[in-house]
Amino acid sequence: MSQMPRRKRGDYFPIESDAPVPLIVRLKHRVRFSDVDPMGVLWHGRYANLFEQANEEIGRSCGLSYSDFKRERLFAPIVQLHVDHFAPVVLGEQITIVGKMIWHESARMNIEYEIFREAGDLAAAGYTVQMFVDPSGAPLMASPPLLETCQKRWRTGEFGGLR
Repeated sequence: MSQMPRRKRGDYFPIESDAPVPLIVRLKHRVRFSDVDPMGVLWHGRYANLFEQANEEIGRSCGLSYSDFKRERLFAPIVQLHVDHFAPVVLGEQITIVGKMIWHESARMNIEYEIFREAGDLAAAGYTVQMFVDPSGAPLMASPPLLETCQKRWRTGEFGGLR
């Protein structure tokens, strides 16, 4: 019988020793009625939305917002989404969403997420991978100028890890 893979609690992407610190955002979210299943527990399908909230905040903070993408006619679809669940979140609970963009040299964005319950324990962790493509959907082999600008600013410490 094969053993099930262990769930991870973050650190999905390796961080190179010479890489700048991850860009980190923290957001609060009150779990609403529309977020929960009939048992009053945060529905598993909502985790992607919570991850997206952190993703959008990272983008706004470092020049990779959706309006920046639109202006540059650039697309970065999510090609991987993974969630590990550890503890239930319930209706009315105020959770903390943590997003961490991890440095990567190629035309992609690796973002890790953690969802903390109001009591402070980890409810879920996961990640997304976004690949940059041109308007026809063809993958970009080199980082687009918008990402290069972000990376230059990130490398100089301009964002200070965002925190």
